[in-house]
Amino acid sequence: MSSDRIAPPTPRGDYRAAVVHDGVAYTAGMTPRREGRLTIAGIVGADVTPAQARSAARLAAANALAAAGAALPGAAHLRCLKMTVYVACTPGFTDLSAIADGASEEIRARFGEQALPARSAIGVLALPSGAPVEVELVATGG
Repeated sequence: MSSDRIAPPTPRGDYRAAVVHDGVAYTAGMTPRREGRLTIAGIVGADVTPAQARSAARLAAANALAAAGAALPGAAHLRCLKMTVYVACTPGFTDLSAIADGASEEIRARFGEQALPARSAIGVLALPSGAPVEVELVATGG
């Protein structure tokens, strides 16, 4: 996935994909969509496996990187500062960090180890359109 550049996602509601303030880009929550279509739906620990969710987190992160990159024109390199990964999961599912590692893998593949941000992984009941993961990113032009 690191060699495939993704077009910035089109918002699916009344919001912007990313906003820049004082040189810092804040993305909206990005789900694992390709060409506007959700690639997987469901709840991790029920109908989505951890491996599928990890892959979905990687695609969601790629979408967040595309949105941040489009909002910071001329930024050849992004410096990711903070990432939040939301995981729609069953109540007993606690391996949230392993799912979020998929999003970190995308950042590492694109920009190297030093680009990894501070990160939170949060389990939730549901996400937009039934997505299993959603990724928010805060970044600057490197």
